[in-house]
Amino acid sequence: MALVLALATPAMAQSTSQADSTECAAEKIAIEQAMDLARAKGQMLRRRQLGEALAAAQARCETLASQQSRATNIEQAEQRVRELREALDRAEEQLRRLKDAAS
Repeated sequence: MALVLALATPAMAQSTSQADSTECAAEKIAIEQAMDLARAKGQMLRRRQLGEALAAAQARCETLASQQSRATNIEQAEQRVRELREALDRAEEQLRRLKDAAS
């Protein structure tokens, strides 16, 4: 059961990060399209407001990407710790067998 959870967690995090990055891209595209429309209609105030919204969206998306990268690094480190603990358990078991055989 623990192995299933250990294997499923990175996959779930990856699908979440893909959804978040897709949402960011969609939001930026929608704002850019609205800016183009405002420009075409001569709505310079609206275009400027959308430009500010686009800058804010880009900042949010960059922060999100940074957090996702950090989360990925943490997941990889946790996986490495699990692997090392398993290797340590195997080595300790082997040492116990060798000590038992020697006595």
